[in-house]
Amino acid sequence: MTTTVYRGHIQGVVFDWAGTMVDYGCFAPLLVFVNVFHQRGIEITPEEARVPMGMLKWDHIKALLEMERIAALWKERFGSAPTDADVDDLYADFEPMLFADLARYTDPIPGALDVVEKLRSDGLKIGSTTGYTSKMMEIVAGEANKKGYAPDTLVTPDDAAAGRPYPWMCYRNAELLGIHPMNAMVKVGDTTSDVLEGVNAGMWSIGVIKGGSELGLSEAEVEGMPAELLAVKMEAVTERFKAAGAHYVIEQISDLPNIIETINERLAAGDK
Repeated sequence: MTTTVYRGHIQGVVFDWAGTMVDYGCFAPLLVFVNVFHQRGIEITPEEARVPMGMLKWDHIKALLEMERIAALWKERFGSAPTDADVDDLYADFEPMLFADLARYTDPIPGALDVVEKLRSDGLKIGSTTGYTSKMMEIVAGEANKKGYAPDTLVTPDDAAAGRPYPWMCYRNAELLGIHPMNAMVKVGDTTSDVLEGVNAGMWSIGVIKGGSELGLSEAEVEGMPAELLAVKMEAVTERFKAAGAHYVIEQISDLPNIIETINERLAAGDK
């Protein structure tokens, strides 16, 4: 591995997977979360299911059980507050249900492949992190590769001490890509946990709206929604990203190269 010498501009981009580069709207895990709770007589909403999106899936289930409304429903039904053993039981049902459907949700998001081609032509390295496990990513990465998307590195929570919002997966990407310091890299994702991951790693952190879990809409829904309503929903996502510390928020993944040019101008001016 050759370490890239820092020359005052961005050297690499670390992308999230589902909702950022593949699986428009991040739908693969959504209904599985809803269904595993439904099987136990607990009805959670898609909006609730999306709140912890981007985290390791075991952590995601734990976060759902810690939500006040869901925790109250659980206690009412089962007579006690949910425990880690309950998380284990839910996850045991979740994983095979997700595996059964993962391959169907691996189409690249429109513009993603062109962005990667542009970045590579500019000499940037392409890394990636995810909330999926290594076994899940064997399916997702394998199918995405067939469709033209293959980052230089892939780091899962299995490869680090913890998943998002901790920075360890990003640090591992930096090591594998040979890039230093961390502010020579950009993290791009579609959830607040993605933004926090980048911020905590000392990277430029960018949230992407369309195609992402925070917006939570399919491509057809985005195209068919009245412009005024879509603008309201997108502004709400923007505010959540900014509250998490995003340096930039982009409408769609195709906007990324222009933002990297802006960051390079700031770096050249001494802004770190």
